Amino acid sequence: MESTAEDFQPRTFSVKLWPPSESTRLMLVERMTKNLSAECIFSRKYGILSKEEAHENAKRIEEVCFASAEEHFKKEPDGDGSSAVQLYAKETSKLMLEVLKKGPRTTEEPEAPVVDTPLEPADTVFDISGGKRAFIEAEEAKELLSPLTKPGNSYKRICFSNRSFGIGAANVAGPILESIKSQLTEVDISDFVAGRPEDEALDVMRIFSKALAGSVLSYLNISDNALGEKGVRAFTELLKSQGNLEELYVMNDGISGEAAKALSELIPSTEKLKVLHFHNNMTGDEGAMPIAEMVKRSPNLESFRCSATRIGSDGGVALAEALGTCTRLKKLDIRDNLFGVEAGVALSKTLPKLSGLVELYLSDLNLENEGTIAIVNVLKQSAPQLEVLEMAGNEITAKAAKAVAECLTAMQSLKKLTLAENELKDDGAVTIAKSLEEGHPSLKELDVSTNLFQRSGARCFAQAVANKPGFALLNINSNFISDEGVDEVKEILKGGKNSLEVLGLLDENDPEGDPEDGEEEEDGEDDDDEEKDGDDGGLGSKLQGLKVEED
Repeated sequence: MESTAEDFQPRTFSVKLWPPSESTRLMLVERMTKNLSAECIFSRKYGILSKEEAHENAKRIEEVCFASAEEHFKKEPDGDGSSAVQLYAKETSKLMLEVLKKGPRTTEEPEAPVVDTPLEPADTVFDISGGKRAFIEAEEAKELLSPLTKPGNSYKRICFSNRSFGIGAANVAGPILESIKSQLTEVDISDFVAGRPEDEALDVMRIFSKALAGSVLSYLNISDNALGEKGVRAFTELLKSQGNLEELYVMNDGISGEAAKALSELIPSTEKLKVLHFHNNMTGDEGAMPIAEMVKRSPNLESFRCSATRIGSDGGVALAEALGTCTRLKKLDIRDNLFGVEAGVALSKTLPKLSGLVELYLSDLNLENEGTIAIVNVLKQSAPQLEVLEMAGNEITAKAAKAVAECLTAMQSLKKLTLAENELKDDGAVTIAKSLEEGHPSLKELDVSTNLFQRSGARCFAQAVANKPGFALLNINSNFISDEGVDEVKEILKGGKNSLEVLGLLDENDPEGDPEDGEEEEDGEDDDDEEKDGDDGGLGSKLQGLKVEED
């Protein structure tokens, strides 16, 4: 197709930056897909998305960010679109970070109910989340929600996620929801006001809250709504009426200390809660206290997630102590917080009470050797049945390796072990690898990347997993393994019951690196194979360097 001069406006003289062409939008989706499915600092913490899931998320992100930027551009039609482009790029980066922190569906607990109940007929589930990501207003809402207005319908579970409701659509939805609320048991209104101005979003929340107040729900998901304290209080009527919740999801909602207090105050009872998830909020120590109070009141908790919430030592101690009442806990995920040694020691005193734990996620908690040793010393006695243990990014050195190894020897049910981003070096690596060599028939994944070890450590880890049936992934990337060492690892794996396919990427291995340097690697982005700017007067170049950065 022949390009015109208009398609290639000089970057510095562009007079029309918005809207982007379809080809530029497709280019952005492809770039996001590549970034979301690539190995990076976030994937090492939360897992790598498959290409399919990455593409699905990339399309959704682009659509919602385009819609938001388009609305922004309409408010200043005489502008050149530069502010719309900036919003488009900024929001895209922000949503990519959120997706990466959630991790892949296959490694995270599903958002669907975890209670063992028979599958219900399809006509009990009403779900509009699979449609195109877009704003919906009154007329479309009438059409979309019309099945809920039919007399005698048997819908019990509704999902309005992935659609952005305005006031008009909310006024349509309100009376409909109120008419069927007595039959509802599960409500998912996550991510249902995206891109709306704050005042409008809060009004929409109040309309939904009033309509659903008095329903007897076992499942409620209000994640991805940037609630803050105002948003939590906008749901006052709904939350105050819920005394039978078994699952509550409040993830990526900007839950600050004040918002956490409001949430704890508004929910009358959490005694029946089995799942409580607070992932990716800005809770901090102040918010950890009311969350700890909720946890204390939740003796039936089976899955608790409070990861990436900025909780420090004081909040960590309070949370650790509160967890002592949750003796039925099976999954505990408190990754990516600022607990430190003191909170780690406090947690070690609680863990013996949690004898039913199956999955334990303790990465990036600043545990250091002291906190790590305190925890593994009790785990070897209290949780030999653990199937998943993650302790990446805790500054664990060879000094703690013996205690870790003794703990792992007791854990013969392990399926996944992550000790990445520590400082084991060869001495620690060899000690831990030897503990995994015998037994551990169920082990499927071992991640010891970024641990400053060389040839001998790599060789021992390869020997540890070479003959385990069903083993799937050995990640020894980002270490200092010589070329001869890499060849030796491959030979060991070839000679075992597994094939070379179990060996993960070695693209960041440094054969000539010095473990004594201890220098952190630069977080490089893929700057190669950048695509041409295309048209849109430089919009392509602005999006070309798109990065995922934490706030």
